[in-house]
Amino acid sequence: MPQKPHYQNFKSALVQRGILTEEQLQSAQQEAGGTSLEKYLAQSGLIQAEALTLAVAAYFNMAPLVLPQTFMPQGELLDLAPPKVWMRLKAMPLMRLGRRLTVAFGDPFDLLAQEELGRVLKMDVVAVAAHEKEVTDALARAQSARDSQNPGLAMENIMKVPDADIEFSSEPQQQEESIDKTLETAEEAPVIRMVNMMLVEALRTGASDIHFEAMEKSSRLRYRIDGALIERPSPPRSLHNAIVSRIKIMSDLDIAERRNPQDGRFKVKALKKEVDIRVSILPTIHGEKVVMRTLDKSNLAPSLASLGLDDFAFKAMKLAIEQPHGIILVTGPTGSGKTTTLYSCLQDLNKPDVNIVTAEDPVEYQLQGVNQVHVNQQTGLTFASVLRSVLRQDPDIVLVGEIRDGETADIAVKAALTGHLVLSTLHTNDASGVIARLIDMNVPPFLIASSLILAQAQRLFRKLCPFCKKPMEADPEMLTANHIAPSIFEGATIFAPGGCPKCNGIGYKGRGAIMEVLPVSDVIREATVKGATSAVIREIAVKEGMVTLKEAGLLKVKNGITSLHAALEVTGSE
Repeated sequence: MPQKPHYQNFKSALVQRGILTEEQLQSAQQEAGGTSLEKYLAQSGLIQAEALTLAVAAYFNMAPLVLPQTFMPQGELLDLAPPKVWMRLKAMPLMRLGRRLTVAFGDPFDLLAQEELGRVLKMDVVAVAAHEKEVTDALARAQSARDSQNPGLAMENIMKVPDADIEFSSEPQQQEESIDKTLETAEEAPVIRMVNMMLVEALRTGASDIHFEAMEKSSRLRYRIDGALIERPSPPRSLHNAIVSRIKIMSDLDIAERRNPQDGRFKVKALKKEVDIRVSILPTIHGEKVVMRTLDKSNLAPSLASLGLDDFAFKAMKLAIEQPHGIILVTGPTGSGKTTTLYSCLQDLNKPDVNIVTAEDPVEYQLQGVNQVHVNQQTGLTFASVLRSVLRQDPDIVLVGEIRDGETADIAVKAALTGHLVLSTLHTNDASGVIARLIDMNVPPFLIASSLILAQAQRLFRKLCPFCKKPMEADPEMLTANHIAPSIFEGATIFAPGGCPKCNGIGYKGRGAIMEVLPVSDVIREATVKGATSAVIREIAVKEGMVTLKEAGLLKVKNGITSLHAALEVTGSE
């Protein structure tokens, strides 16, 4: 099992052991940029390899190992796993005692590698820290020695490596042969295992998206975890087409089509849960790029109460969804959790005596007891046409995935006026901008005032990792630049991200929503009919108790849930 950190963070281990001074550490952090500190130190030569190994070992409270240049691992231990596995995981077996195997890891921060090795070998892995180059060099020496003792085996290993340098012309017959070969490779066990491993790692790390893309001479695999893309070791470039074809087969797509985008989906059962995977394939100049979105229903909020709203927002939302008719609009940029919020409302509304129909593009999560319609613009099945048909289905509640044009807006507003509760999304910067956006879509102000119950804007913020967050003083310049009074944080401790194995060194773990909820009161209705601007409506809403997005974000900062930087990056300076 991976070791627990002995020091609060890796930086403290470097300073407290006298390897770097505070000034040297700050300078290294600035020069590292987007690279992790430990990788920068290993590559820059700022400190010796032995000192870095000792610091990493002290941080993880594990034994350090400094390997001589002539060290050779035992052959019988290397036979426990294929050579590619040891090299990919930067791991080298040292000693075996029963079911306990002591292994030197060149990257002790990669806890997934330790878990994977234990799972593959079905043994208890005891990790020790070593320098990455020493581990890979020792593995290379061992492989070279074994190949020299058995020339036949060496040739066999060479023959197993696919020739990635062969180029094929685009003549139809050769193209067809290439597709056949790709299909054959896609059905081989190594490719199937690679795709399965990509999916399992995504589910284990809580990734929302898997990006598998073709570069000029390599493939790149990245996971979007808590809003940030994290790069992971990638499969060989020679297997790129085979892996894409395997994903196409799983998604029931055309493997021969490589010049046009394709969309599909499939289900996967792993780690005791069933997850929908939405697949998007896009041709690029170097090959096809695949993005797989994981849609895990277990991540959906079971009710409105579980969204973590402030008291004013919760009461306003609860009252709004209890209305027999009217329209509720949720706004925010793409990927801000609007659909999740609407589904949470549906969870509360979904009862046997209620008929709920949705029109979505695409259907994100399949909900029990809800009639969901997939909008298809290419076949003429637009939001407006679906909405017209839905209204003839005797619905009580209608969810429209997105109001994109005036026709859809007009039908939705009129549906709200004729006795239906309509929920939908819109693209505006804040809640008060909803009214101006609807007017821009040629919806008359008096219809908006009569039908709109509530407008809500939201953003997703990154939560600080609870294991490595550290207290900090607010930067006066940042407060001034963003028009924040320092008195807001009086008596509160604010935190900054640290970086530990539990959060992959990012400092953030998980995401939450901040919301600006604007209930449409009589005063706001009157202002709407008179043609009031968004700024005037916002001012009225704040006087009536609305918490703005920025205020909601700063409240999360005061409570130690997120950092000041993370709150401001999603709410803006105003």
